[in-house]
Amino acid sequence: MATPTQEWTTEQLLSDAVSKKDIVTFLHLSASHDFLVEFKLTGKLPTVVKNAKKDSLSEAYNSLFTRKAFRAADEPSEEEILAAKSAGPIVEKAEAVVESGPAKFTKVVLKKGDKIGYPKKGSKVAVFYTGYFADGTMFDTNDNTKKKSNPLRFRVGTGNVIPGWDEAMLSMSRGEKAKIVIPAEHAYGKKGVPDAKVPIPPNTELTFEVELVSLD
Repeated sequence: MATPTQEWTTEQLLSDAVSKKDIVTFLHLSASHDFLVEFKLTGKLPTVVKNAKKDSLSEAYNSLFTRKAFRAADEPSEEEILAAKSAGPIVEKAEAVVESGPAKFTKVVLKKGDKIGYPKKGSKVAVFYTGYFADGTMFDTNDNTKKKSNPLRFRVGTGNVIPGWDEAMLSMSRGEKAKIVIPAEHAYGKKGVPDAKVPIPPNTELTFEVELVSLD
């Protein structure tokens, strides 16, 4: 995609000349997914417009150009990601399934990897992740600016993480970022994690945004 041009001044952004809908629409089309997550601008357009404040949108707009955090040519826009989740045509279901049971995960690719480096059982991987409940509430993350130098590291297929993660890692290539939905039976099951900082109830489906940054 062509590099967007900065057509609005801060004065225009804060005036009635530019609506909140105009700004959010521009950001959804032009900004990277990580940038939208950082400024809490992901989700359906009407909902974001309703909840966002004009001054925060102005700050995000100007920051986009200062940091050049534009969406890559092969990265789907926020609307395309939402459409994919609704329609489901690019959702990749796991090949590995439990006998007579559901797939251990479903996946929507947010950023393509190198299509070369795929983990195998026993591979040591490093990932950034953010976990959400079905209602969109975040319960855990290591993907923020303070911890960017400290990804989660583990060996795939050795039981260090929940079963859905072990299987999902095998489908990802180095550099890939994906939204992964894991049913309760392949997450924390009937027990949940009651003593976590944000407790995970029993029988809870979990959604993760995971980026595979390296593997050995």
